[in-house]
Amino acid sequence: MNILNFISHFPDEQSCELYLKAHREKQGIHCKNCKKCTKHYWFSTRKFFECSICRRRTSLKSGTVMENSNLSLHTWFAAFLLMSATKKGLSCMELQRQLGLKKYDTAFRLMHKIRAVMGKRDNSYMLKGMVEYDEAYVEKAIDAKLKKQLKRGKGSQRQVIVAVAAESTPLLEEESEKTSRHCGFFRMKVIPRADAESVNEFVEENIDRKSVVFTDKNKAYVHLERLVETHVKVKSSESTANEELNWVHTAISNLKKNLLGIYHMVTERYIQNYIDEFVYKLNRRYFGEKLFDRLIIAAVQTYV
Repeated sequence: MNILNFISHFPDEQSCELYLKAHREKQGIHCKNCKKCTKHYWFSTRKFFECSICRRRTSLKSGTVMENSNLSLHTWFAAFLLMSATKKGLSCMELQRQLGLKKYDTAFRLMHKIRAVMGKRDNSYMLKGMVEYDEAYVEKAIDAKLKKQLKRGKGSQRQVIVAVAAESTPLLEEESEKTSRHCGFFRMKVIPRADAESVNEFVEENIDRKSVVFTDKNKAYVHLERLVETHVKVKSSESTANEELNWVHTAISNLKKNLLGIYHMVTERYIQNYIDEFVYKLNRRYFGEKLFDRLIIAAVQTYV
């Protein structure tokens, strides 16, 4: 959805309420007493749902990312639009200006709540088929005096380690008979160490057991064949980066450019949220203007 369509579809708070109500009824209302989705009745005068079994009342925002928020639905919807309108992301200061929010902290918490549901939505999917895997070392924001005391390069305390996996399907061109790889879904997660234990945990949680995993010959990957159907080890070289591990390295490069170019430096506490936003948009790179509607679905989804 572009900004002109947004203005015509959501001119006021009431239009946002009707849109949210329709989406919630379509997905089903989760009753906190019954601990499941039950039939609910809508009370238009008071604007709440009532469970047909236990009579518990549920507001429009209850059970969604907007629960307990004092911001209007119109403000939330505008934030969804701005965060889904660009592939490269939006700074918190810019969101504050566009929404007319008085405090930076309000915009900051608003964005991170939305990023959190982006991550939860992607966590419901498993990578399948042929999967590339590697780690990225991403610079984090630390105190300037402390930064000078820390070493540089791979494994430095200046960096966080991010596990990166990408679905990669080989394709054969009939005319030239050249092989190429088509990328599918991606998954990224901050891990404490680049050792076998952390890698195995990531693979077990995010990659289907019937998959074929491509990695380099790092010793941390020695037991991956126990977790997947086939583990293919390739020697690290320029050709490896351009062929067998092409998409995972491309994603790592784009992630670093995104974090450095827009947010400059991100603290370790929140870096997973920024990564979740990047991966959410990357996995939906062909959605175009439909990304706004998909984000609304993620925002009203009850994660229990």
